[in-house]
Amino acid sequence: MRATVLLCCTLLLVACGGEETPAADTAAAVAPAPAPAPAALSLAELAGKWTQTVRTETSDSVLVTGTINATADTTGWTITLPNRPPMPVRVRVDGDSVMNWTGPYESVLRKGVQVTTEGVLRKQPDGKLSGITIARYAGAGADSVVRLRTELTRAP
Repeated sequence: MRATVLLCCTLLLVACGGEETPAADTAAAVAPAPAPAPAALSLAELAGKWTQTVRTETSDSVLVTGTINATADTTGWTITLPNRPPMPVRVRVDGDSVMNWTGPYESVLRKGVQVTTEGVLRKQPDGKLSGITIARYAGAGADSVVRLRTELTRAP
């Protein structure tokens, strides 16, 4: 019996001990260079008048059009919505992104409802700024938060 067990173990070792294939040399493979980082924005290059259009995420129909007056610093940015006085916009530029906050104010889309908005815009190759705006409606229940697509085009 011992001889049979010893013979089986020997056969197993011989069968498993075949020639090994060396592992592929992964050091020789070169990873592609990462895409260059987008150029950082400055408030000075954003200064001026912009036309803002707002759409739902799933539609190309414009819901609201406004005018943004941007200054070369973080104070003095305003948005003017239809039939409204200018409202202050708080902004911060970080790299290629413009973060913005407005409100609370009476919604243009929901009469009598207060809304605050916050968004992030990024400069596009065509010079426009585009991104997502989150609108938070006071006391609106289940649909109190809405995601909107925002685009700013420099006014002539």
